[in-house]
Amino acid sequence: MEQRKPGNTTLTTAPLIFGGNVFGWTLNDQESFDMIDAWLDAGYNAIDTADFYSRWAEGHSGGESEAVLGRYFRQRGNRDRIMLTSKVGMDLGDGKKGLGKERIMHAIEQSLQRLQTDYLDLYLSHRDDPDTPLEETLDAYMRLIEQGKVRYIGASNYTGARLEEALDISQRQALPRYEVLQPFYNLYDRFDYEQDLAPVARKHGIGVTPYFSLASGFLTGKYRSREDARGKSREQFVDKYFDERGMRILDALDSVAERLDASPASVSLAWLMAQPTVTAPIVSATSANQLAQLRKATEITLDDDALDQLNQASAER
Repeated sequence: MEQRKPGNTTLTTAPLIFGGNVFGWTLNDQESFDMIDAWLDAGYNAIDTADFYSRWAEGHSGGESEAVLGRYFRQRGNRDRIMLTSKVGMDLGDGKKGLGKERIMHAIEQSLQRLQTDYLDLYLSHRDDPDTPLEETLDAYMRLIEQGKVRYIGASNYTGARLEEALDISQRQALPRYEVLQPFYNLYDRFDYEQDLAPVARKHGIGVTPYFSLASGFLTGKYRSREDARGKSREQFVDKYFDERGMRILDALDSVAERLDASPASVSLAWLMAQPTVTAPIVSATSANQLAQLRKATEITLDDDALDQLNQASAER
């Protein structure tokens, strides 16, 4: 993929980005190292993490994923092979939250230390901070870019209006602009992105890298009922999908997958990559079989009938 940058500079990655939230959560160090090696061997080079990962897990405080990646870089010595993204802005406790300048300048140093690197290819605002002027946030990022600690910036969990406002400020005040948008978007969770954010991304030529691309595993088809998910690490994330529409989507995925000799996960990702504003979905795997399904998604093409079937199944009624 190519992400646009003024001055004819581009940041190029493969068509999928590995979601590092599993590092230090559902994968231990060695399992994480093996998965990253397999990801690189498969021809991909982009990994996404955040200072917040995996604060939601019992006994975790945030920074676990970054620390695993740092240990990986130290052991492998291959930081230059990876297009690395991290994020700032979520609440880490003890007042460490938001997108104020002081918070960003402190957070980047902590992230770089955990990651055992001196720069990030992409640094994202993890969540909009309405209590901090957008100018202050963008000015902090400008300092980081000038210092060589960040190459590009992006935004996640913004509304279309706030993203448009930030882009306008960047243009008027000669501040760096958000080049990448990381929205919550998949075959089930469609409408907030398509109605609010997609027009802004299209208008400004922003790269779009959706997260929860497989709806926390629901769109893989491995959870067919709440009972299937009970006690699993992602139970809290998938509970909302077990409704009539969710079952309709799974049926359509099964139908298309059987026709294409693929898995529901591969078909779901292929649908996402077929959307005109999407640049590269963020995906995770915890096994070789799951990684193979991700790769398969880049090798299949959904015809009009398949796209229509999936669109109709996922339509709000």
